[in-house]
Amino acid sequence: MNRTTISRLKTQLFSDLSNQLVYNQDRFLDFINTPYSKDAFQLQAQKKQKEFSIEKRNTLVESLEKQYSKIETSSKVKANINALKNEQTFTVTTGHQLSLFTGPLYFIYKILNTIKLSNELNATNSDFKYVPVFWLASEDHDFEEVQSINVFNKNFKWNTDQHGAVGRFKLEGFDELKDEFKLLFANHPESEVTRILDSYHGETYGEATFNLVNELFKEYGLVIINGDAKPLKDSFKSIVKNELENQFSFNAVKKTNLKIDEKGFKRQLTVREINLFYLDYQIRNRIIKKDDLYSIENVGDFTLDEIISILDESPEKFSPNVVLRPLYQEFVLPNICYLGGGGEIAYWLQLKGVFEASNIQYPLINVRNSLLIIDSNTIKKINKIGLNIDDVFDDVHKLKKDFILKNTTSELDFSALDKLLRDFTEALKIKVSDVNEGLSKYAEAEITKMKNQCSTIQQKLIKAEKEKHENNLKQIEQIKEKLFPNDKPQERVSNFFSLCSDGNVYSHLTSIYDAISPFEKDLIVLTQ
Repeated sequence: MNRTTISRLKTQLFSDLSNQLVYNQDRFLDFINTPYSKDAFQLQAQKKQKEFSIEKRNTLVESLEKQYSKIETSSKVKANINALKNEQTFTVTTGHQLSLFTGPLYFIYKILNTIKLSNELNATNSDFKYVPVFWLASEDHDFEEVQSINVFNKNFKWNTDQHGAVGRFKLEGFDELKDEFKLLFANHPESEVTRILDSYHGETYGEATFNLVNELFKEYGLVIINGDAKPLKDSFKSIVKNELENQFSFNAVKKTNLKIDEKGFKRQLTVREINLFYLDYQIRNRIIKKDDLYSIENVGDFTLDEIISILDESPEKFSPNVVLRPLYQEFVLPNICYLGGGGEIAYWLQLKGVFEASNIQYPLINVRNSLLIIDSNTIKKINKIGLNIDDVFDDVHKLKKDFILKNTTSELDFSALDKLLRDFTEALKIKVSDVNEGLSKYAEAEITKMKNQCSTIQQKLIKAEKEKHENNLKQIEQIKEKLFPNDKPQERVSNFFSLCSDGNVYSHLTSIYDAISPFEKDLIVLTQ
């Protein structure tokens, strides 16, 4: 693939806050510790080294070894897990919900971005070792966000009546859905894609996703961690207890929100008085403080002593929400950098106080690379119509209008006529004002009518010319829909397996990996 870049500012695909987080993190010094840069990693590792104990490392490695005990993985993954015992080893982390069949393309992008960043750091820094980690968001309960995907214009949806943490779902009806998905690649029964999809199984949906991600990225040395693990939750009990007793995260975020408002930034997350859920079979319900009691819907009301007793006996029943999950991640990992999407990274700006209140090092944060992949057929259409790559980011109506104006057989450039109309109306206003000021409102109304009539004539001429170019205009629509399905960025809609119609998978991963650049700020465009 050919690689080029275009400024994110020119694409109109990203929010202003997301762009600022990419191009100008110095603007957010009140809300982060250190801006993301190549030079920041060594100092960040030194700080984390002082904080992250051998005991935490042992707990982490034991939990990872248990999680990997049921599956086959690569020697690179095993070596990376073992390396985490060493005080000189740190992690670079990303995470995501358990999206069906990996969900939108950016699921793949953020993982490869994390892997490549780790590799580049290892190649340029001999003092420390960096391990890429994928945090499996198995405790998320928003199943509607992850239960469906569209591939090759066919919609796949896993229907189940289960509730609670998605990672704990049993795989009822999942094999049937997977068999249906495999039919997309029936012409390649011995291909990589079939073997990879065979790995997509387990006792729970979390385990199945763990296995699929492992199969895709094990040769890159990616370490996957499921935070819904009793030993890890047990190590985090002191933080959970502080939250239950003092609601420390609520108070910390409230203070930060005042600064956020002063700076004119938009708040990305809502903080609760208690930022914990209670987990049990098909339950992930908020813990709500009501006077002196802790109330959990469909479970009951508890005194502080009673709920602390449950925490001591069953720490796995307590799940951090969006406010505390980053803290939990940084508590159990020797992590120095988190990579995520623009909206995801934006909510970290509200969390610095939460980290400070817990004496946990706030990591470097950065917005992952964004990519646009343009296939060979779409490139042919773009070239045939005479567009440039930069043009495809324009509004479809503007593209059509520009095409008509550029390719019309008769003169449809109205700029000269528009100038004449402006000159005429200005002269008319002056004349009316000189003769009778009282007729000015009447003249303004008539001038408006005249402009509308001229605009109507122009639109009719353009419409008549459009009919001559109907096929090309349809191709413009096809280009836009292919690259921006439903007017959304391709990476937020298209699925990775839609790139694998030939049955090959790893070559496509390699192409994306090669294109990614961890310190690239602009949008990366790949053309076949």
